[in-house]
Amino acid sequence: MSASLLVIDDEPINLEIIGEYLEDEPFELTLASSGEQAWTLLDAGPDKYDAVVLDRMMPGMSGIQLLRRMKSDPRMERLPVIMQTAAAAPEQVAEGLAAGAYYYLIKPYERTTLLSIINAALEDLTRWDDLTQRMSHNVLALSLMSEANFSVRTLEEAQAVAGLVAQVAAEPETAVMGLAELLVNGVEHGNLGIDFSTKSRLKHEEAWGREVEHRLALPENQDKRVRLHLQPDDEGWKITISDDGVGFDWQSFLEVAPERAFAPNGRGIVLARKLAFTQMTYKGNGNCVELLMPAARR
Repeated sequence: MSASLLVIDDEPINLEIIGEYLEDEPFELTLASSGEQAWTLLDAGPDKYDAVVLDRMMPGMSGIQLLRRMKSDPRMERLPVIMQTAAAAPEQVAEGLAAGAYYYLIKPYERTTLLSIINAALEDLTRWDDLTQRMSHNVLALSLMSEANFSVRTLEEAQAVAGLVAQVAAEPETAVMGLAELLVNGVEHGNLGIDFSTKSRLKHEEAWGREVEHRLALPENQDKRVRLHLQPDDEGWKITISDDGVGFDWQSFLEVAPERAFAPNGRGIVLARKLAFTQMTYKGNGNCVELLMPAARR
């Protein structure tokens, strides 16, 4: 996909390598050799870039410092940042994840790995934008609901319901991404049995969409649904999402574990938990989650 990337690294050879890796791809590259230069570019045009490839270790303003500055600026809150680093100790990766770098590359890396992570970040951003555009302006009517139930089977249906329900949230543009992540997870992971490692492989092979369609067509999956129940609460909206799967080890997905930080998937639950909801509680074996979502003011 065509996209504008800001690549930041204080080593000219690293900028040259990335340029060579991406020269045949439909990307417009802007190169910066320091955190200070990158911030000047970002501050002047925060909407110009679709993703940032950021070196962690730089003199002056480090990658972590620049990342924190970006994520504290509402204009860049949703801008995907891919952290490239040779500092891959778990605590160092955890620091970057906490600061908002949900995509990681360990130096040195192959061209295919770079493309896989960039495409994952761009796909997430595109999906977020698409979901935001789905939302109409029926907030007042929706806010008058006393209760609602939805049942979805496909990824398209999951995104449509997320776009509708998010309209009653205090921050619809973040709520829609969180709701979509959890509904999609219920479809692909819960009902269709596509686990983390399988999805990583399918993403790498660019076969994920085909496999989802294949599994949806299987007889054993025809009647499986993901259900969303919505009702008002004193503190906002109480939402319950459940699927017909066997559940999963949800505890390990509440944070992006350092060993999973370099995969193109596996961060949806973390994004939902941190950005969209004030409470997230999984029940039983993990095929049911209860959420509290701040409500829009009438």
